[in-house]
Amino acid sequence: MMDAGRHPNIELLSYSEVVDVHGYVGNFQVKIKRKARYVDEEKCTGCGACMEACVWQDRVYSEYEAGMGLRSAAYIPFAQAVPMKAVIDPNACLFLTKGKCSQKCVRVCEADAIVFDQEDEYLDIKVGAVVLASGYDLTEHPVLARYGYGIYDNVIDAMQFERLTSAAGPTIGKVVTRDGHVPETTVFLHCIASRDDEAHEYCSRICCMYGTKQAHLALEKTGGQVYQFYIDMRTPGKGYEEFYKRMQHEGIHYVRGKVAEVVSDPDGSGKLLVRGEDTLLGRYLEIPADLVVLLTAAVPSRGARELGKLFGVSVDKDGFFAEAHPKLRPVDTTTAGVFLAGCCQSPKDIPDTVSQASAAASKAIGLLARGEIDIDPTVAEVDRDKCSGCGECLLACPYNAIERVEGKAQVNVALCKGCGTCVGACLAKAITGHHFTDEELVAQIEGIFERDPVPVFA
Repeated sequence: MMDAGRHPNIELLSYSEVVDVHGYVGNFQVKIKRKARYVDEEKCTGCGACMEACVWQDRVYSEYEAGMGLRSAAYIPFAQAVPMKAVIDPNACLFLTKGKCSQKCVRVCEADAIVFDQEDEYLDIKVGAVVLASGYDLTEHPVLARYGYGIYDNVIDAMQFERLTSAAGPTIGKVVTRDGHVPETTVFLHCIASRDDEAHEYCSRICCMYGTKQAHLALEKTGGQVYQFYIDMRTPGKGYEEFYKRMQHEGIHYVRGKVAEVVSDPDGSGKLLVRGEDTLLGRYLEIPADLVVLLTAAVPSRGARELGKLFGVSVDKDGFFAEAHPKLRPVDTTTAGVFLAGCCQSPKDIPDTVSQASAAASKAIGLLARGEIDIDPTVAEVDRDKCSGCGECLLACPYNAIERVEGKAQVNVALCKGCGTCVGACLAKAITGHHFTDEELVAQIEGIFERDPVPVFA
């Protein structure tokens, strides 16, 4: 990340979003909204003085700490943020919301970087290729309530546990319960909202291995009992099976079976009661636990569907971006010049993400380096003498490949995919699909019936 921030040929536009896209491969016109951060990026040194001086210090939910910590209204997202620049939360800052604040942050900023009258900025840039890498989120499906999430303080998700184990986290790397005690028993529940007919049917792929890693950390940091409830352990990566077997030998208890519910222990001990089954031994289990960690499903990031609409990229039934072909074109989309990388296409672990990102970058660079593109000859063509300019084809085209030029329809061959929708929609029969004309289709049919019958041998 830091290498990318320092690279002379990479321009980072942080705290920004794409709001509009026009054009086609090699000629995309992208409109980007740079949100007002109320800090001059050129002047800010990332010293953090404004964070410490903010009167709203440690009173705002920290997105990075996943609910395990607080931040100020003026903040740097995390310690290794690139760029290392502060931002002021407009929904939390007292001056921006109520116009009443001592503005201590302004007085302590030696770089004079605080700019409260800063406004959103819009940039129009021209690009030849696009790589979509919008990542993923963890599910917030209602099925999580069955396991006590949002009900009991000591039921957390995997991201929250990750922050507990981090030396830069809210507990300085100590694994503790909400009341500050080291848990004697920690239970990890796999496939929460994954492989579930009530939530998401697909496998999230990453849960088995990061859950095993986190169980190892829990065992190391607490010295207590660690349980893992799983459906199937899937370890297809390099060295993954060996790591799984090592964890078994270290003393982690793997229980094959689903957990029915997590409830408060009725004996008043303050512990949680994990109720489930062990399908290998054929018995019902009740495990008193101090800490329960839910390994939740990976789902498409918020706003991914809207981003896909801007670039003309469809999504599959699960909401992930759809590739052009799952085996032959895994990084391409149906929109020429737009490529996919990472979990925006499907859940995947780090090695697979890096591989796909490298492939997408190579595709984009190869496209731009050639200076020209190959176009499928199966495209539509408008006979301008027959075209009445009614516009029905413009409404029918799913790829926005038709525009009105001098009152007549005109096909942009760089966008056209040869689907034939416009051919059927044209009332004047002015549009022809190359290689799929009526004459060509009739000739193919006649040729089939004119062939000699194929002999059948007994």
